[in-house]
Amino acid sequence: MRPKKPETTGSTDLFRARLDQIINLKHELAQLAGKIDWDWIDGEIAPLYSDKGRPGIETRFAIGLLLLKHIYRLSDEGACDRWVHDPYFQYFTGEEFFQHEFPHERSDLSHWRKRLGDKLELLLAESLRVAHTSGALRTRDLARVTVDTTVQPKAITFPTDAKLLHAAIKGLNRLAQKHGVRLRQSYLRITKRAAMMAGRYAHAKQFNRHHRELRFLRTRLGRIIRDIRRKIADQTEVEVAFEWPLSRAAQIRSQQQRQRGWKLYSFHAPEVECIGKGKASAPYEFGVKTSIVTTNARAPGGQFVLHTKTLPGNPYDGHTLRAVIEDTQKLIGREIERAYVDKGYRGHDTTNPRRVFISGQKRGVYGAIKRELKRRSAIEAVIGHMKADGHLGRCYLKGRQGDATNAILTAVGHNLRLILTWLRILLRSIPYPTSPRFGIPNAAQISFLTADVLRRLWSPTFWTGLGSAVCLRRSEACAAKRFHRT
Repeated sequence: MRPKKPETTGSTDLFRARLDQIINLKHELAQLAGKIDWDWIDGEIAPLYSDKGRPGIETRFAIGLLLLKHIYRLSDEGACDRWVHDPYFQYFTGEEFFQHEFPHERSDLSHWRKRLGDKLELLLAESLRVAHTSGALRTRDLARVTVDTTVQPKAITFPTDAKLLHAAIKGLNRLAQKHGVRLRQSYLRITKRAAMMAGRYAHAKQFNRHHRELRFLRTRLGRIIRDIRRKIADQTEVEVAFEWPLSRAAQIRSQQQRQRGWKLYSFHAPEVECIGKGKASAPYEFGVKTSIVTTNARAPGGQFVLHTKTLPGNPYDGHTLRAVIEDTQKLIGREIERAYVDKGYRGHDTTNPRRVFISGQKRGVYGAIKRELKRRSAIEAVIGHMKADGHLGRCYLKGRQGDATNAILTAVGHNLRLILTWLRILLRSIPYPTSPRFGIPNAAQISFLTADVLRRLWSPTFWTGLGSAVCLRRSEACAAKRFHRT
């Protein structure tokens, strides 16, 4: 059932402290909370609720907590713990009075991520709207974009044959214990030692002994698979529960190290793919390919992410460019004039191929296009920030839907971090007339100011009042010095 809309009373409480009396309302997080259109988000998410049942959690609370998690790169538990002792977090999520206990469960964030699904792109669109209204993103910055792909690694260990075989044995034992299937032998103790020794033998380059341990693990895994199939015969519900785990275990048992074709790289995350991007530090990465679109020119607030999307199946980059550009145009609400890509997109199938420029291209590259093409590599820094400052460097969410959710929320967190930095610099760049050390702002300060603030700065009345204030403060300082001398 749709939650009730929270009402702000504006009154004081004898036993509780109001948040607007505790925090600094000029703080960038408080300013950002006032710029986000929470009512519009609530209206767009309303169709996801049922007409029956108890009222759900307030939309602003759940969405705000998800945004805070990805802004500050926190876990679900870390975001809930920080919410209790951080009044700015509570103000951002719509609380009126300071709360001493977390009012909901940590698992509510997981339920909300599953519920939102395709609606997560609304948060990315809202982050771009807030950046535009605050002056950090201009309309002309959306016309020329840079497109690139990266790998979003999954939270799995490096897949070796010994690790995979041992993980399959442990997984089948857990599932058998859960469904009450009593195995003839679990092999947990001896397979643990075999997996450990296989790694040691491989490190010492004693490959005959290494292969002996692998054969030992494969034999024990085969015994467990056959034992389970005998025990669950003619039990329909248990057979359905064991269908996928047994097929994954059989795949792990049969696959070889250097075989061609599809392989399984994780027992608990079968969607993981092996992707090679040609990096010297990481020849192979295990996760999912992710497409990222950013502004080509650096907007006043930085380089914003306009669109992000996971690409399961590791498709060729050039075959994904057309769909990515079309989705980006729908999200930003305007046509893209020029797109800049790397050489991995050669042979793309866009509708207007003359508007796509590839790194290293010579024909038709001159003037502004040449300068913008040189800025193509600036997207690599954005990807690095999304991995280092966000959650793109390691995805802990389950399944392909979790991969897509993590990529979009990471892009939203990146944009909101840029907006917070913009608001912080903007508030500090506004001069205070009472300061005697105020000088004319330099070009770096002026570049971060909006048009309204600049008109206020350069108005004659403002500078006249500022000069009189400075003279008054200086005269007071001189009088104080004369008083101390006497």
